[in-house]
Amino acid sequence: MAVKDCGHHKDKKKELIKKILIGIAIILAILVLLILILWAIFRPKSPRFILQDATVYTFNLTGPAELTSIIQATVQAKNPNDRVGVYYSHMITYATYCDQQITLPTGIPPTYMDSNGMDIWSPFLRGDSVPIAPYIGAQLNQDRSIGVIRIVVKLDGQVRWKVGSLITGLYGIRVSCPAVIPFGGNDANNGVLVANNAVKYSLVQGCSVSV
Repeated sequence: MAVKDCGHHKDKKKELIKKILIGIAIILAILVLLILILWAIFRPKSPRFILQDATVYTFNLTGPAELTSIIQATVQAKNPNDRVGVYYSHMITYATYCDQQITLPTGIPPTYMDSNGMDIWSPFLRGDSVPIAPYIGAQLNQDRSIGVIRIVVKLDGQVRWKVGSLITGLYGIRVSCPAVIPFGGNDANNGVLVANNAVKYSLVQGCSVSV
């Protein structure tokens, strides 16, 4: 009888463990389904960016294959989501010309943007005697003779989404803002002359965003 009772005891224990595991699996499945439903409801839209203007202090060849540029870009960032906030962290911005980076990266302080929030960033982008490929110098001279310089202001970093009290992990974000700057014989005719002979150009150019 003792042997039979022991075996019966083991069967009950196995059955209890099986029921507990099934219960845990059901709870986990419900939680996953709930998270998926909430994500489908509150799925965040990518932030929107507009390059409002650019103030050019200098943009010149300082050698056969060296470019010096100082530009202040004004970028508007907007959160289009009704119920989702966004944290920006580790954001940097820089300028490129002919697909080559021509300024050092400038950091943007960590920022939280509430639902439907908006912020303005105005970083200085600077590159002193940056080495460039010889063909880029030739392209710059050609563009200046035409009267139009095309640069791209880029922002790279990471974001977190906030839904209620839930904060997601980090997602990479890449922003690309093309700027067509009308360099003419008299820059003041194309923009607004400001201090230190710098010229401010109004652009209001939409940016592409990848998250």
